[in-house]
Amino acid sequence: MAHPTLRDLVLAALPQTQCTRCGFPDCAAYAQAIADSQAPLNQCPPGGQEGIERLSRITGRPSLPLSPEHGVEGPRALAWIEEDTCIGCTLCIKACPTDAILGTHKRMHTVIEPYCTGCELCIPVCPVDCIRLENVSGEATGWQAWSATQAEVARGRYEARALRLAREAQAHEARLQAKAQHKLADLPGHTHTSASDGAALDRKKAIIEAALARAKSRQ
Repeated sequence: MAHPTLRDLVLAALPQTQCTRCGFPDCAAYAQAIADSQAPLNQCPPGGQEGIERLSRITGRPSLPLSPEHGVEGPRALAWIEEDTCIGCTLCIKACPTDAILGTHKRMHTVIEPYCTGCELCIPVCPVDCIRLENVSGEATGWQAWSATQAEVARGRYEARALRLAREAQAHEARLQAKAQHKLADLPGHTHTSASDGAALDRKKAIIEAALARAKSRQ
């Protein structure tokens, strides 16, 4: 078995809330930046000062106070949705990094409490301001309010979501390609009669073939 890299060790020491407060798109990106000495250790508010100390021990770099530019250490928060106000727009579902919100279009949404990391990413996208944060750890903050087990669950759900989104994007791309191939196979039949002269068909064929070539290059 291969030994864990510095990036792996750093990532395992982050709380996996995927809140982006560190300035990176997710915990993995921040871990890579730390491992590459491209980011300081003090940009993770959910990990708090204890998290910075952990990163300091792992990297051998000096500890720093938490950067106020990136937030403050606080208690663990849990999102909840005012059901009477929710309009079922699904924007919070799309924003949630751990698939912790359940609901469908034009139907009331609800938060699956064990999977919510308190990342707050659902709040700014809500058009009716129906999402609230509740303190669920009292005076405990940082890693005192969060456990390694919770971090592991959050990381697993985030990675599973990423795989799901990749599969969905791939399936969507495949459907578009199949549709384009179908049109290409019978171009006159898919072209308006008034525009079905030779030049127009050639232009349309070139457009479709170019789109297919771009799609193939992305695979």
